[in-house]
This record gives sequence, C-alpha cells and structure tokens, in this order.
Amino acid sequence: MAAGHLSARPDGTGPHGTGHLRAEDLGAERVDHRFKGLPADAEGLTVGELAAQRRDLFTGGFTTPVLALSAEALEHNLAQLRTYAERHGLAFAPHGKTSMAPQLFDRQVAYGAWGITAAVPHQARVYRAFGIRRIFLANELVDAAALRWVAAELERDPDFRFLCYVDSVRGVELMDQALRGSARPVDVVVELGAGDGARTGARTEADCAAVADAVAATGTLRLAGVAGYEGEVPDATPGAVRAWLRRLTALAVAFDTAGRFADDLGEIVVSAGGSAWFDTVAEVFAELPALSRPVLKLLRSGAYVSHDDGQYRDLTPFNRVPGEGALRPAFRLWAQVVSRPTAEQAFVNAGKRDAAYDLHLPEAQVVRSARDGSVRPADGIAVTRLSDQHAWLETAPGAELEVGDWVGMGLSHPCTSFDKWQLIPVVEADGTVADFVRTFF
Repeated sequence: MAAGHLSARPDGTGPHGTGHLRAEDLGAERVDHRFKGLPADAEGLTVGELAAQRRDLFTGGFTTPVLALSAEALEHNLAQLRTYAERHGLAFAPHGKTSMAPQLFDRQVAYGAWGITAAVPHQARVYRAFGIRRIFLANELVDAAALRWVAAELERDPDFRFLCYVDSVRGVELMDQALRGSARPVDVVVELGAGDGARTGARTEADCAAVADAVAATGTLRLAGVAGYEGEVPDATPGAVRAWLRRLTALAVAFDTAGRFADDLGEIVVSAGGSAWFDTVAEVFAELPALSRPVLKLLRSGAYVSHDDGQYRDLTPFNRVPGEGALRPAFRLWAQVVSRPTAEQAFVNAGKRDAAYDLHLPEAQVVRSARDGSVRPADGIAVTRLSDQHAWLETAPGAELEVGDWVGMGLSHPCTSFDKWQLIPVVEADGTVADFVRTFF
C-alpha cells in the first residue's frame, strides 16, 4: 500500500470541489513531536516520505504505546458495508464522528457512500474543508452562527447537499430566524424519537406533524423526509426496534399522503441505522410502499470502518445474519511491559490517554517477545484496570511475560479509540507500516 493509498480513488477522481483540501495532501504534513509513537529519527520527514519507507512497526523505530490499524481489515470492512447496502437497496452515509479522518471519508465515498453523517457543526466544517459534497447532520441545528455558515456553503457551492434533523417547533423558529435572507432553503428531516426516556426526537406522530407544519410555514426550510435512531429504543429487542422502525416508515407514508413534502423535492429521505440494528433497518425499509417520488433509504452506521474487539463485536448485526458476511476488528494497541513486580501482576505503558475504556477495558491478545520477536497468544493475561499511562495486567500462573515484551491489545468502541490519536499507522499483516491516517477531533 503506497503512501496516499487510503485517499486514492479507484477511478482517480475525488469528492473535492474548487478550493477544498485534499485528503491525499495530508501526506505533506511534517512528522514531529505532536504525533505519538512515531520514530524519533523521522522528525522532519513528511508523512508521505515516512510511509514510502515502509518501515516495520516493531523494528523501524516506532515507540510504545502505538495504535495500529490493519490495512487488510479496513479494506475488508469498507467493501463489506458496500456489498450489504447494495444487496438490500440501501444508501449509506456513515457517521464520520467515528474516525474524523478525511482519508477514510474518501475511501467510504469510493466504496459507495452517499455522503457522511455529522453530529455537530465542527464535524461538518471538517467535512467541507475536505470537499465532502453531501452531509447529513443527525441533530437539530439551532446555533445561529453555524446555520449562517451552512447557508453560506449552500450559496457558494450549488452541488453541496445538506440535511439536518428538526424535532421541535421552537427549533424550527430558531432556524428560520437565523436563515432569513438565505439563497437556498435548508433541507430538514423530522426526527421521530425512539420512545419515552430515549434521547432526542419528537415523541409522537402528532408532535412530528406539528414540526412539519412549522417547517412548511417558513421560506427558509424544506421538508425532505423523516429520520431517527433505533439504537435509542428503550430495552431494545428485535421486536421493539422493528415496531419503532415501522412507526418511522408509516410517518413517511403519512407525510407523503398528506402532501407535506415540497413539490420540488426530487426524493424523500427515510433514514435510520446505527451499527447495532442495521439488519432490522434493512428488513423494515424493504417494506416501504411506493411513494410519490423515489425514496432515499439511508443508513448511517459508522463503527463498521474499524469494527472492534468489544462493543460491536458483540452487537454487530452480522452475528444475527452470518450468511451476509462479517466485519473484522482493525485496531490493535501495542504497549510495552515496563514493570513485572510480582508473578501475578505486570504493567504496560498504555492507559486512559491511549485506549478506549468507556465501554470495556482493552483485551490482551498477543505478546511479542523482546528477546526474539516471536509472537504468541496472550494466554493467562488480562487487563484489569487503567491508569492515565498504565494498563494493569493480571497474569495467571505460567503466563509468559517479561519486561520489554510488547503486548497487543484489542479495543472496544471505535469512536473513543480514534479520538486519542492524531496520526495512526496503517499496518499490513507482516508488520509493514504502509500509510498513516490523520484525524481531526
């Protein structure tokens, strides 16, 4: 994998308009003290130059802790979601908050993504800086300064498509106030809440209709569809998620029957789909009857790009539908044993600053010997606690581990793994560092 491979497109094109940064240009950034784990003797090289050297992660000067992304797993996962979406007639706008990595956004678009989902204005600004043409902001946007920025982007770039949630009449009022005088209306989708006690979203169909009426009364907003997040269904079971999704699709049908969508709207957007229930989303979206115009059935799953060794390993829909394929965990955090004070305990030099820990602790998977470089399973070794810069390891009798060994750990929750690293080596199966992923959190 040559430097820049992650941002290269199969047809040589990109999503970029005039004046936008290009993900491949991130290879011109200089390697320095800002980036954890990189070789000290690479100081002053560009990222692209360092990638072109194809150093070995273990013998090429990289220091621990260092987070590695599997080149092969990344490519597999990108292809897997594309295949799944095509098979089920779905479009997808993966949630970019997972990685905040323009190089991966480019790869996701190259693998068929309709656009990229955002949660907050900062994320959308990063996307636009790197030329993402379609953004789905999965929140009600009521910040006047951010709305004025969106309006300016829409006016500047006729090819830019932007959608965001609305879930309250008051929110519509605030949006309308901020957007008056804008050249183009902002497309919005009414968010149906996932139930009492869930997160955001209008709670009832009557509430949704009131929000839609408020949108219709403005000249600054255009109702483009309905959306929500099934991952917030309380006490979620397949049946409960299915029932809520049918409420969502029924809302789209009701709005269409009532003529609530604008005459100049080319397609109706119906969107759901986190990383835990997209099989049920595909099932229910397939039941949608024909509407007055084409329907964009839009998934927003984001964690698939790296998958993980915890939360999504357990929750992925591919566990329920194994015939559809599988995702592969792409993260491995390498840390070095710096203390072995007793036969039952050891410490490595990676902690809360380096590893996701909000959902599960890291999982010790392999040990690389400091004596001869051989790699063995981390049998009898478990991470029991994290300090800021240490992981506490419990070692069973007979567990092979000594000071200087490298421990490779799997991580749980991609969103809080990517955000701890600004520049992440992309590593091939033989240990060759073939590229780097730059994040913008």
